[in-house]
Amino acid sequence: MPDPYDGGPIPPVSNSSASGPPHSAALADACDAHLHIYDPRFAALAPAVASATVEDYRGLQALLGTRRAVIVQPRCYGTDNSATLDAIRKLGIANARGVAVVRPDVTEETLHALHAGGIRGIRFSLYTETHAVVGFEMVELLANRVAELGWHLQLHWTADQIVAHRDLLARLRTPLVFDHLARLPLPEGIAHPAFALVSELLARGNAWLKLSGAYLDSVVGAAGRYADIDPVALAWVRTAPERLVWGSDWPHSTETRFKPDDALLYDLLAHWTRTDALRRQVLVDNPAKLYGFEAA
Repeated sequence: MPDPYDGGPIPPVSNSSASGPPHSAALADACDAHLHIYDPRFAALAPAVASATVEDYRGLQALLGTRRAVIVQPRCYGTDNSATLDAIRKLGIANARGVAVVRPDVTEETLHALHAGGIRGIRFSLYTETHAVVGFEMVELLANRVAELGWHLQLHWTADQIVAHRDLLARLRTPLVFDHLARLPLPEGIAHPAFALVSELLARGNAWLKLSGAYLDSVVGAAGRYADIDPVALAWVRTAPERLVWGSDWPHSTETRFKPDDALLYDLLAHWTRTDALRRQVLVDNPAKLYGFEAA
């Protein structure tokens, strides 16, 4: 991978408004646990929201100094995980993992091929159900299918959806990963009942949460450095620091008018964790355990 930023001129990073490096020091084997690849070489079910190739992403790795990466299958490719597998191969399976999208008709042969290619979980992106290729009715069935592989279920659900499906979540024994701070809406934040529910699942030791996507529910936005998300992020850090990972959410496909500053997003983690030891836990130790990287 490219060397981290060395103090020279900052080359532009695709799909990012970063104009300089983060203030936070680089950590060996730091993991970006949530990004998407949109490669025009692969056919999509719907137009891709951006061109964001592995080569483009290497620029972000060089800026932030991250080495490990988790590529999450975007909606536009449906259940064709070829672009995600290709990205894992290019980044190198020693430092890359993936999260696929499958349906109940997936064969055992396909599941094992995905595992060999670096897939370690399946995603249910149902925050917006329109045009989703999976549904809530598939969750338990697929959870049972992937359990023997040691995979997890990655859930991008609204806070209300999390609460509505509390009984389902309580039954599942397959590890769960909640996207983007569990999408707690403001101004409710941690007062939303989803916070208590997800906290219980984290305490059970069967769930994880991504400190990612600060801009998704922030009202003050980049101009306010997403400060209104701080109480939510800090509450998760207090609640279960051993169950948290960080992700850039690059190339920020929801942000079509203005791309976030990835250096700022990276620095938010240092602001939320407050100590070097805790930041290392979130960036290095926790993702090594969740995704099966070698221990740092």
